[in-house]
Amino acid sequence: MSRIVIFGAGGRVGSAAVAEAVRRGHTVTAVVRDPAKYPDLGSDQVTVVRGDVTDAAAVASLAAGHDAAVNASARLDMPAEEYFTAAARALITGLEKAGVPRLLVLGIASTLETAPGVRVMDDPAFPEEYRVFSQGHVAEFGLLREQADALDWLMVVPPLNLDAEAPVTGTYRTAVGTVIEGEGRIAHADLAVALLDEIERPAHHRVQLAVSA
Repeated sequence: MSRIVIFGAGGRVGSAAVAEAVRRGHTVTAVVRDPAKYPDLGSDQVTVVRGDVTDAAAVASLAAGHDAAVNASARLDMPAEEYFTAAARALITGLEKAGVPRLLVLGIASTLETAPGVRVMDDPAFPEEYRVFSQGHVAEFGLLREQADALDWLMVVPPLNLDAEAPVTGTYRTAVGTVIEGEGRIAHADLAVALLDEIERPAHHRVQLAVSA
C-alpha cells in the first residue's frame, strides 16, 4: 500500500480523498491549517498534521517518505492567483526535494474548453468574481506545465456542480481539457475515487483531466 500526503484534507474533497484512501488500505498524512478543528479526521491509518502548502520547506518535510501527494486546498481570504501559484511553486520545490513522484491538484471546471481555444470562463456572461478565482487555477496550471519537470502531475477537474447531495455511484467519466457532455454533476466521494485511481494506476499525465458522473 502507498503513503499519501493530502493537503487541504479538512475540506469536502480532501476529507473524501482521505476516506477513499483509507478504504483502499493506504496510509495518509492529512495536512490542515488547524488540526484542532478536525478531531474526527485521524485514525490508525491517518495522521493529522498542521501545515502550509505554500511553504516549500513545510511541503518537503511533510511529504518525505510518501509515494504521492494531493492538493485539495483553497483559500478565500487571499487573492486566488497569489494563493494557487504560491502553492504550485511550493509543491514543485518541496515534492522534488522530498522525492515524491506523483502530484494531483484539484482544478475548477470554468477553465475547461467548450470548443477549441474557448473556455467556460471566456463567456462574456461569466461572472467576473468567478473569473478572477478561475484565473488562479489557470496560473497554477501554467506554472505546473512550465516548471514541474521532475513531477508526474495531473490537474483533476470536477464539474461546476460538485455536489455533496449527488448520488454516489463509484463510477465517473473523463475527458482531457474539455467539458464533459451531460448534467455535469459529481459527488465528492466519486471524485475521490477518480483521485485514488490516478494514484494507484496513473493513466493521465501533465494535463487537465475533467471528471464527471
